[in-house]
Amino acid sequence: MSDKDIGQIIADIRKAVKVERLSMMAETARGRSDPYRILISTLLSLRTKDEVTRLADERLFALASAPEEMVRLTESDIRAAIYPVGFYRKKAETILHVSRELIERFGSRVPLTIEELVSIRGVGRKTANLVVSMGYGLPALCVDTHVHRVSNRLGYVCEPTPDKTEIALRRKLPEAFWLEYNSVMVAFGKAVCTPLSPRCSSCPVAAHCDRVGVARSR
Repeated sequence: MSDKDIGQIIADIRKAVKVERLSMMAETARGRSDPYRILISTLLSLRTKDEVTRLADERLFALASAPEEMVRLTESDIRAAIYPVGFYRKKAETILHVSRELIERFGSRVPLTIEELVSIRGVGRKTANLVVSMGYGLPALCVDTHVHRVSNRLGYVCEPTPDKTEIALRRKLPEAFWLEYNSVMVAFGKAVCTPLSPRCSSCPVAAHCDRVGVARSR
């Protein structure tokens, strides 16, 4: 693909598929814009269905809504509140650790830079980007497996991992597209540009796509 076509590609995908902005996170953040809640909710959401995460988030934040309140809970308290999210035991430990780090290193405030966020054990780049974009409304690029796959399959970047794809996108994707890029590409990756046998015959951007790594399609 030609790099200059990325704006048209995003527009064509947006028209062709139903785009829902990071559904669970948007639901959690609506009307709140609380970076701490977004951070903890994102940690809960990893490898967990949206509805399970939403209910666990509500139960946990009914007990504690700030780092100082969270560290007064025991791991057992947190495990009971967040069960049955995936890896709930490890997540309870991580939530306590992250909350202590926020208190001790950042004066109880959630950092607004990717670099500071990922310096906290348990916080990855995807989580950090979500906090920066949804908690602070700043340009950020959340790259998951769908965004990684689609960006590389199109030929817009050529990188082996989601983290490297994020770095490459930061260099070349116009900042005006950063906030919507995840939601557009995730919707597209689920509906059309699927991991196996993508729907190339009905793809709205087939004319632009390099089909990198596509051995079989529909």
